Amino acid sequence: MKRIAVLPTLLTLGNGMCGFAAIAYASKITLDGSLTTSEVNYYFVLSAGLILAAMVFDALDGAAARLSRSSSEFGGQLDSLCDVISFGAAPAFLLLRLGQEWNDRPLVGKAVAVVAALYLACTVLRLARFNMENSPEPVPVPRVGGVPPVPGVPAPAPKKFKGLPSPAAGGALASLAVLRSDLTAHGSWTGTGINEQMLRDFVSVWAPIGAFVLALLMVSQLPYPHFTRQLLRGRRNFRFVVQVVLIASVVALAPEVAFFLLFWVYALSAPIRYLILQTRRPSVAEPHLSE
Repeated sequence: MKRIAVLPTLLTLGNGMCGFAAIAYASKITLDGSLTTSEVNYYFVLSAGLILAAMVFDALDGAAARLSRSSSEFGGQLDSLCDVISFGAAPAFLLLRLGQEWNDRPLVGKAVAVVAALYLACTVLRLARFNMENSPEPVPVPRVGGVPPVPGVPAPAPKKFKGLPSPAAGGALASLAVLRSDLTAHGSWTGTGINEQMLRDFVSVWAPIGAFVLALLMVSQLPYPHFTRQLLRGRRNFRFVVQVVLIASVVALAPEVAFFLLFWVYALSAPIRYLILQTRRPSVAEPHLSE
């Protein structure tokens, strides 16, 4: 077996371990009264936080592999396997825990289970398509000035994703679990007229609908920008830095609301942009036939 890069591999495994831990803590959530409200909220937030931590590991392992020029087929396959756990199985299981709000309506509960299975299936399909369309085999890249290609240098990654990335989809579902938690205790909604029960009702309704939309977006052909690569690589203009500072400020002020808005705005931006472009596209007039 060929030698493997230690640091990127450990970071990738950290991604998978966070996903497994998220499932383990989510399995403790029951809404039958055996747990207090604070305990339920704690497990929801902890499970969601582990999915977000898996996203951090997923971003760092790719950056470490590129910096060390150690990208390999092994690393690409391992990354996809861990992504299935952290951004496929863990969010789908978290959706089932959120769906316990519908225990008094068995038909709706079964529908939530079907949506969770569909979400997991679309995550696997999206990752398989990504592996097929972005071969991890190193591709020679020509140097400037006509110098022959250098073997072993991986081809530059695409600037845009085809379909919603699975980490963003998993983060969107995780943000719902955070939003469902007891935000009133932190004063995030003071003076807005929104209470904890209203948030729970919103999450219980939107979670299966949103998960269904996320599943379809993952297997779609819609383009999504690669924000992580833009943030970690190269120099950026002053406007980009200001945008990052503003986003960080919003996250610091109201992290529960900010995570929800950031993930769902990113997920829904592509279909909304597509619909706007379709409506603005001038219709082709039929040729007028003269007599």
